[in-house]
This record gives sequence, C-alpha cells and structure tokens, in this order.
Amino acid sequence: MIFSRIKNKFCSLSTVSALCSLLSVQFLSAQWTENTSPTYPELINYFQQLDKEHAEVELYAMGDSDYGLPIYVCIVNGSGDSLKTFEKARNNTTVLINNAIHAGEPDGVNACLIWLDNWIKNGKKTKNLPVIAIIPAYNVGGMMNRSTNSRANQDGPAEYGFRGNAQNLDLNRDFIKMDSKNAFTFAKLYHGLDPDVFVDTHVSNGADYQYTLTYISSMKERLAPSIRTLTYDQLIPSLTKSLKKKKWDLIPYVELMKETPEEGIHAFNDLPRYAMGYAALFDAISFTVETHMLKPFPQRVKATHDFIDDLIVYTYSNAAAIEKARLEARAHWQKQKTFSFKYELTDKKDSIQFKGFEFSKPLSPVTGLPRLKYHQDKPYTKYVPYYQTYVPKDSANIPEYIILGGQCAEVIERLKQNGIAMHVLNNDTLIPISRERVAEFKSASKPYEGHFYHNQLESNYEFADQDFKKGDILIDLNQYQRNFILSVLISRAEDSYFRWNFFDSYLQQKEYFSPYVFEEKALEILEQKPWVKTELEEMKKANKSFAESSWEQLYFIYKNSDLFEESYYLLPIFMNTIE
Repeated sequence: MIFSRIKNKFCSLSTVSALCSLLSVQFLSAQWTENTSPTYPELINYFQQLDKEHAEVELYAMGDSDYGLPIYVCIVNGSGDSLKTFEKARNNTTVLINNAIHAGEPDGVNACLIWLDNWIKNGKKTKNLPVIAIIPAYNVGGMMNRSTNSRANQDGPAEYGFRGNAQNLDLNRDFIKMDSKNAFTFAKLYHGLDPDVFVDTHVSNGADYQYTLTYISSMKERLAPSIRTLTYDQLIPSLTKSLKKKKWDLIPYVELMKETPEEGIHAFNDLPRYAMGYAALFDAISFTVETHMLKPFPQRVKATHDFIDDLIVYTYSNAAAIEKARLEARAHWQKQKTFSFKYELTDKKDSIQFKGFEFSKPLSPVTGLPRLKYHQDKPYTKYVPYYQTYVPKDSANIPEYIILGGQCAEVIERLKQNGIAMHVLNNDTLIPISRERVAEFKSASKPYEGHFYHNQLESNYEFADQDFKKGDILIDLNQYQRNFILSVLISRAEDSYFRWNFFDSYLQQKEYFSPYVFEEKALEILEQKPWVKTELEEMKKANKSFAESSWEQLYFIYKNSDLFEESYYLLPIFMNTIE
C-alpha cells in the first residue's frame, strides 16, 4: 500500500488558490476559537506548515475525493520517521479522528486545530500520546461548497460547508455501498492504520435541551463482549467523570422516540453504512461526537476538543487493555456459528436523568396550527424514558467460505479495497454448495443516496451441485474482517450489497414465450406435471382476474416448467452451509 507524503508543497490545491488567498498559520490560530472555521485551502495550508516545521507531524495525501482534490490524513507520532509511520500505527495503539464528513458541521475541524496548537505549545509531549491520526476534512466537495445559510437552525460559524459532497451524496451513508471516491480513499486510509479508537465529529439537530455535548457509542448488542465491557463499563464512565471536571455533562445522543425528550429517547442503531458502524465491524472502539446546534460555535468547539483530548488521555493510559479487548473480540467472532442482524429496538424501558427545557404548543402565527416551542428560561432536570435494548430479528449460519461469481466486478473491487483476502479459482470446478434464490423483495419508492434500497427481502436456500468457472472468487471466513464480509454478502443483512442494488440484474427475467406458439407446449406440460394442472385450476377458482387472463395462466405453466430459466432470482453468492 503506497501513501503519498506531502512535504513543503501545496501543489495539490493549486487549482483553487486563486479562489481563496491563504492565511498564515498565525492568523488562523487566532481565529479558530472564535466564530470562524477555516476554508479547505486554509486548513490544508496549516497542516502543510505543521508537516514542514515539526518532524513529529506528517501529512499524507491518501487518495482522491469526488471533488478532484485529495483527502489528507495528518499523523502525530514520536518517531519522526515517515517510512514507518503507518507500520507504527498498526503496531501501536492508534486514535483516528474524522472531521467534516458533513462539512456544515466543522466543530471537529477547529477542535483538532486547537488540540494540535496546544500540543505544540506544551512542548509536544509525544511520549505521552498514542498515535493520533486526524483527517482534517473528509468531505472535500462539501468544504468547497461554502455558504452562510444552508443550516438554518445552527448557531455559527459565520461560514461553513455543505452536507452533500460533490455528487450530492451524504458520505455518512456511503461506507458500504462506496459510491464516492472518498469512500475508496477512506477504506485505504482506515485499513492502512487499523485504528483502535475511532471518532467521527458532528453537530446534532432535533430537540432543544441544556447539553452542549452528546455522543453515540456502538450498539451494545452488536459488540463483542470484551469491547462492550470496556466501552460501557470503563471508558464511558471515565469520560463522563473527566469531562464533568471540565464543566461538561456527557449524555447519549438525543434520538427521540416521538416529539420531545420527555416522551423518551433511544440508543442509536449504528448500521455499517455509517462511519462509526463501519469502524465497529473491525472491532474499533467507535464514537460519534454530536454537539448541539443551538449552542454557540466556540462553545461547541471547546466541548468537542475536550472530548477528544480526554479520549486520547484515556487511550494512552489504557492502551494495553484496549489492545487486549480487540484481540479478544477477534477471537470471539471466530468462534461464532451464527451471524445476527436486523436489530430492532425493544419496548424495554430504562430511565436517564435529563436536563431539558419545558415546552408548550402555542398556535403558530405562520400556519395557524399548534407548534412546538421550547422555553430556555424554564430548564428542568428529571428522569425520562431511555430505550437502549435491541434484539436481532434475523440470523444466518456462518459458512466456512463464500464463493462469489467473478463477474461481480463492483463487489469484488469493494471487498479488495477493504482488505478482504480472496482466492481466485484457477479451473472450472463442480462444487456441492448452498445457493440463494430470492422469493420476494420490495424496494423504496424514492431513491435514497442514489439507490432504490431493497427494504424487504425473502429468500430461500437450496443445495445443488454448482458449476463454477475459472476466475470466480472464494472467500475464506477465517479472517478478522469476517463481520464486514457477512454484513455485505448475507443478502438479508441491513446493509448488504443486495440491499444496495449491486445484484439487481439477477432480478430480471431474460427469456419469455410467444403465447400462440406456447399453447401446444402448455398442454404437454400439464400432461407431464399433473400437480401444475391441479394448482392451475385452484388458482382459477380463487382468483377471478387470473381466470380471465390467458397470459397469466400460460405464464404460470411456463414458470413451473423445465423451460423456465434456472438463473431467475438466483444470486451469484454461494455458501457451503445450508440454513
């Protein structure tokens, strides 16, 4: 894996230099604690200067974004040896911080600048750090699409980027389907580092409440026991205590059950499509920081900074425990015989102390209808319902291996980018194996992030002697990326490649018949298969429209004959187990 080290250069941003004059590091430093966030050229220029002036800071151009400019990662380490930085990250405890995936939410951008500034001013105590990797701004296109008015409810900064990237994709829904160049670059970066701790920085929307700082942690039920125990029993209580000393109350992200917090909040389902859900597939301890949109920008930045700073301190102090938990997690998954998915929130109700604001529903002078109004002059502290228990509604047996048709180039490309080890079949081979045939599916009526997502799926598994061709791909499940493989190749899983339309061509019938020619053949089929004739007559009695349609009747006979194409609804994903 090759990474491009950028030292003493700004050539990659030369195409936009005429659009925005570069400010000095000193001028920017005076601004990022105020209501200002840097433009993308200003931001990268600052990191360029750090790379130039400090051996412990290294800036890498990791690959393309959809905007045409590279995505960078800055690595803070104690060795100053650029040839060993990524090796050092993989072999040591590493924290990866991702900023501006939604470029209109730049709190993490400023927070990391402040953290770096303080670290330098305090004498660069690199021996007291894990390896720190910072993506200055992931959504390059969104950063370049800068305005003052695209986030109507947010208190600052004065200017900011846009949620969508250059393709108008929400990149925080793209980590599985990988429609963007950004996602391919991120996968190379992520697996190059294999971070132990991952943080994605955001700004929330939704209800009004007293908190500035909220967080999302990975769903308990989807975590290996060692990661779950460390995250929920040790790390979160430690952060809650340390941040309290800095005057921050830390509370889970306020995801509403209904309209207001008093009616209940619930834990977030971090599916693999999201940054932190993706990282959790590889047993990283993952967080999303969500500061509150109605709090002033400098206050939100300070809260984000303090969360990151305390998390870095915890990671350094507990590096051995974190590494041990990850190793145990990977061993845990290899022992599992089934893979659970389709997690749904239960009605099990806990409670959580919540600092909110009273609300009322006066008539709106705009619509004349009742509107929700929070009263910031009437704060309260009370216990509210908290729903945090999920249960899986589906599961699949885990095979020893999966065989994927070699023609599935887009899928194979994504598997390779995520470091999946694969074996290419060298000869045409007949293998007894389980194959999946779709029974029924339904899709969204409107596109979601560029896809008509398949939100319902029923399928059956059948055992057959399957002909495989030279060039087909065999994937052994005995690798640490096992959860990623299962998440994308078990078709019923929420973020599978099937759900995201990568196998839609197998859902279309290719051969048909001419009714006037098929009539005589239909009679032969009914004589050869009496059960087809019996079922045909029953359907005619039960369904008037069927009885009045010669096409539907002939098609029913055709579909139940040996003439019907075997490949219809048969997916090119094969497993050596039967459910």
